[in-house]
Amino acid sequence: MTTIAVVGPPGSHSCLAAKQFNAEAELKIYPDLRQAVRAFQSHEIEQMVIPVYNTRLGGLLKSFQILEKLKNSFWIDNVVLPIHLSLGSLDRELDLKMLMGTSPILRQCEEYINRIYPGIPLLSVSNIVRAMQDIKQEGLTDRGVLEAETVLLDNGFVIREREAAPHNKTRFAILGHEIAPRTGYDATALITIPLKDRVGMLYDTLGEFTSRGINILDMRAENDVKTQKLQIYIEAEGHIDDVEIRSALGNIEKAVVQESDCIKVLGSYPRVDMRVKRIKSFGFIGSGDMSKWFAQKLEHEGYRTIITGRSSKIRPVEMICEVDVVIICVPISKTAETVKKYSSRLRDGQALILLAGEAENILNVALANTGEEVEVMLVHNLWGPKALTMKDKNACVVRTSRSGALCSEFEAFLYKHGALICHDSPTLHDLLMGVGQKLPTTISVALALALEQNEIEIDDISKHSTLTSVYAILGMARVHFQNPRTYAEIMSTGGAGRRIVKSFADNLSRIINLAEESRIEELSNLIEENRNYLTEDFLKAGMKQALAVDKTLSKNS
Repeated sequence: MTTIAVVGPPGSHSCLAAKQFNAEAELKIYPDLRQAVRAFQSHEIEQMVIPVYNTRLGGLLKSFQILEKLKNSFWIDNVVLPIHLSLGSLDRELDLKMLMGTSPILRQCEEYINRIYPGIPLLSVSNIVRAMQDIKQEGLTDRGVLEAETVLLDNGFVIREREAAPHNKTRFAILGHEIAPRTGYDATALITIPLKDRVGMLYDTLGEFTSRGINILDMRAENDVKTQKLQIYIEAEGHIDDVEIRSALGNIEKAVVQESDCIKVLGSYPRVDMRVKRIKSFGFIGSGDMSKWFAQKLEHEGYRTIITGRSSKIRPVEMICEVDVVIICVPISKTAETVKKYSSRLRDGQALILLAGEAENILNVALANTGEEVEVMLVHNLWGPKALTMKDKNACVVRTSRSGALCSEFEAFLYKHGALICHDSPTLHDLLMGVGQKLPTTISVALALALEQNEIEIDDISKHSTLTSVYAILGMARVHFQNPRTYAEIMSTGGAGRRIVKSFADNLSRIINLAEESRIEELSNLIEENRNYLTEDFLKAGMKQALAVDKTLSKNS
């Protein structure tokens, strides 16, 4: 039988956490943390439970100091436990003149104490059971004790009030003597040695994680008690055996800190989320690369995913019955047809998320074919499946009157991974996509045709262009290098975006006529009017970006 060391008294939240982790285990209860650690480190006990985080107190420093000193032992799992603290005394009616409890519990109940017993003396004790025994022996009926209800009742106290610290949770770390195996939804905790002072040390350390798309779940930078040097604690998504995690840690030691063995891995374990997740599963209609890309990211967050398509074993109709959120991710020209075919099958309480580049028409179809209690939202991700992460990439979110908690959770997923979210109305989205996608693509295709019709040698273009004027050539190359079907569909989208292309064509014809007639003054006035519309701030920012691109291009040329 597995033995687990916990700090008492019996019935404490640590005991409850240990039982929740392994109901069959034998609990070894110790009066204080020092004795429990000693038994665990000597291998008298196989596992140990210690609190590491509380929603009211934050990270518990003492626990991390213990984790840092442990040898050949690892953080292997977690238990998150609601903490229900009650106020007890020997007599329910008599006025209280002092409140007692352990230091962490008194701090968790600080709001309650200040509201109900302002100014009352507080006594922090390390052994609450001994303190309660003393109260009973001396008949101190004016003493109140804050603790778990079970502990109070087991020691002969009556409950005066429950839930002295509502909405309170504690995360308990499970410690073992061997590192936990990978599950696919893991986190790794580590702490550095006290580091030499250097400008940018913390920034560079975090950069090794963010550059690899590794999310930081928790981070603290404190001065070591003895040396007063910087010490960094990090909890990152991923397992110590993951290539990305090992690469990040290796580079921190070699390139950032430049000192071997400067990182102590506290452990890897199944990831724990203190937040409430409403979504358990996502289903995709569309089995292309973008669906697979999103599914992989969602699975990394602990969600179950099902991908359906023309060749999948499970059909979309079957999948819809099994998931909380249905995502439609198909070519632009097929989106409306697919929405119409399947959206009516969603039941109340589900959500439909449309990964699409056209908003107004698609959302109208979705809203018309789903029940009033089905959530609906459109997301247009402005990156492709070759992107490593969504960090600093644009995502247009078009919410509807039926975008609720499930849609918000998906949006939070985008935000967590660093996407730059803008909220559009359907019409505004389509209009701006005309500016950002439809028009540039149309120009690129037309430019390539013009080059061919005029028998321009491609190799001669760069010899007769400034770095700035070659931007259009770069855009043309990008469009023609990738899947032509994708860009054909972008040019064919409906909605307000068409207005931009038509407006551009009309104005291009006007400007061509003015130029053909050498009406330089009128052309100059048009540029001046444009300058006033575009604003000085926009022009300065654009010029700055252009110079940065020029600098990069000049290095590569």
